Amino acid sequence: MRRNEQFRPGREPLSDHPHLTLRRSHVSGPFSFLNPTWARYAPTPAPGQTKPGTLAQEEEKPETPAPAPEPNPPAKARSVEHLWRSRDNRKGRHALKVDYRAPTPETGYIAPPPTTTFRAVVRGILRMAMRAPFWDVSWLVAVTFTLGSVIWIINAFFVWLPLVDPGTEFSGEVLQGGGISAFIGATVFEIGSVLLLLEAVNANQTGCFGWALETELRKAENHGTQPVTEVKPSEDECRHHHTNRRNLVGVGRNLSHQLSRDLSNGYTTSSSDGKSFRWLPSWTELRTHYLHELGFLASLTQFIAATIFWIAGFTGLPGIIDHMSQRVTNGVYWVPQIVGGTGFILSGLLFTLETQEKWYRPAFHVLGWHIGVWNFIGGIGFTLCGALGPASTASGVEYQATLATFWGSWAFMIGSTIQWYESLEKYPVERKTDDSASIQSV
Repeated sequence: MRRNEQFRPGREPLSDHPHLTLRRSHVSGPFSFLNPTWARYAPTPAPGQTKPGTLAQEEEKPETPAPAPEPNPPAKARSVEHLWRSRDNRKGRHALKVDYRAPTPETGYIAPPPTTTFRAVVRGILRMAMRAPFWDVSWLVAVTFTLGSVIWIINAFFVWLPLVDPGTEFSGEVLQGGGISAFIGATVFEIGSVLLLLEAVNANQTGCFGWALETELRKAENHGTQPVTEVKPSEDECRHHHTNRRNLVGVGRNLSHQLSRDLSNGYTTSSSDGKSFRWLPSWTELRTHYLHELGFLASLTQFIAATIFWIAGFTGLPGIIDHMSQRVTNGVYWVPQIVGGTGFILSGLLFTLETQEKWYRPAFHVLGWHIGVWNFIGGIGFTLCGALGPASTASGVEYQATLATFWGSWAFMIGSTIQWYESLEKYPVERKTDDSASIQSV
């Protein structure tokens, strides 16, 4: 087994879960020198039980009366796998991969429908308009970046539209409208980057299943009743802090699972009083864990890039930029845009690679992959604007520079909107075709 297909000692999420077995042949990540970002788990019977749906279980409970037949009974599934992905873990998501083919006599899973259907997607879009879980840091990250992208689109109209149609320009549009909106947009991006870093620091280190497995009797087609295992979402099984509705710095509902557990790296995943949210990691945590996490490295890169980019937002304010020489403007306005935009490109690339099982294999079926790609494109637009800036005295160059901000802002907007949708779909269900084929989008 290659090194990138193994969890390093003490870093196997869900390794102590009584009903899950890690499929070590399905542990992967884009880089061998970093922690894996993908893993699959198969449900295992609880102690003293047999596999779901076997006749042995039926003999154990002959006295249990069968429930009345359901008018539209849910379809059984041949197999169910739990997907652990580092990005999903940060976002408080619990993914399932379900084989909806006809079950064998030994299987009896009743699984939820896939979340990839048209109806499920429409429900997800409506959820965006109807739910505002302000206690969920992942939702706050998505909404903050969406708001920042809207502000940058407005900024792009201020600075680009007068070049397209000079008749629409009004007094102070470029200097005041463009300068102030750029400062606000850069500030919102900085706030979103801080939240993004907090999200990465507080990812559940032991993993979280988030699905309940309940065995009950169901009417069989050919003979009597048959015990089956129903798989359904359960917040009581969730250890992520995203489920805490009282404040932003709480823990998941199931405090019984939040017992202190020392990992081999020497720190505790949660304290004895049930508080696991942290504002800053210790040096030991950084050295032994976070610097090996691709998602944390991407979040840190985004934060550093947004901080440098904010310098350009500040120096672009009216009263500052219009009192600087060209040389000073290049140094404190255009250079921070180039460096910050380059950081956005790198961050988007890292977020994209995190969702891939191999660095060379695109993950078209994962929402997070598309989010990373659009942020990568947005970073290119912002970097191109900064790179063309020193030569913007030429009308053609100025047009292309402001246009790059325009389409770059829209790319960030698309990625942030998808991230908003992702933050509210906590229980994605994927359809399994076969082990060699790709799975449908989440």
